[in-house]
Amino acid sequence: MDIATVIGIVMAFGLILTSIIMGTGLGAFIDIPSIIIVIGGTIASLLIAFPLPTVIGAIKVFLKSIFGAPPKPQELIEQIVELAVKARKESILALENVQIENQFLAKGIRLVVDGTAPNLVKDILDTEIKFMKQRHQAGQTIFGTVAAMAPAFGMIGTLIGLVQMLQNLSDPSAIGPSMAVALLTTFYGALIANVFGVPVKTKLEQKSQEEAIIMEIIKQGVISIMEGDNPMIVRNKLEAFLAPTMRKPAEE
Repeated sequence: MDIATVIGIVMAFGLILTSIIMGTGLGAFIDIPSIIIVIGGTIASLLIAFPLPTVIGAIKVFLKSIFGAPPKPQELIEQIVELAVKARKESILALENVQIENQFLAKGIRLVVDGTAPNLVKDILDTEIKFMKQRHQAGQTIFGTVAAMAPAFGMIGTLIGLVQMLQNLSDPSAIGPSMAVALLTTFYGALIANVFGVPVKTKLEQKSQEEAIIMEIIKQGVISIMEGDNPMIVRNKLEAFLAPTMRKPAEE
């Protein structure tokens, strides 16, 4: 579970709510028509711009990025090195009965065991990585659209409120409350964009990069096993993807 995302969202809303309650109180910042304009308008824009399955898929990707537990690259490298040792001591076919939890690694090893040509193995794994990035790009685009459209609908709501306010200029006592309501839609739009839209898009970009690195490590590991590399060479190739502080210390 990505606890940082949960803490960030809770802190953002918590700090905003605390400052509101310490000031005028929460009631002054609740306006149902403004909420309908901003949230409803943003959702409507998403449905116009993207197919419904894509929108639902983006929500699933976001939830997976929070609650999913991606494999640690160090543990994955150790597993691949163990597979390389087994393949070198016994044979490539000995890997057929090894239980592999990671689906991408399992697919690569299965292709190798089946005797698939090296170029074809690389092409298949590259295609998997390519379309993983495209799927993630769709989710990032959707949350980027949320970040763009929520403030836009906030401004639309503000303009609607200003028009209604100008119609009541004959009553000075109504101008203040009407202006406050008009500005609430801008507030809602900015809140959604800067607490939800932009941060989630950035988080998905980061998660996609991390997953791509994991898949590149697996691809290189599978190719190295297929080529019969020494397990130490396999480790060195795979640890090149990691920062120096994440690499296993060399044995003396």
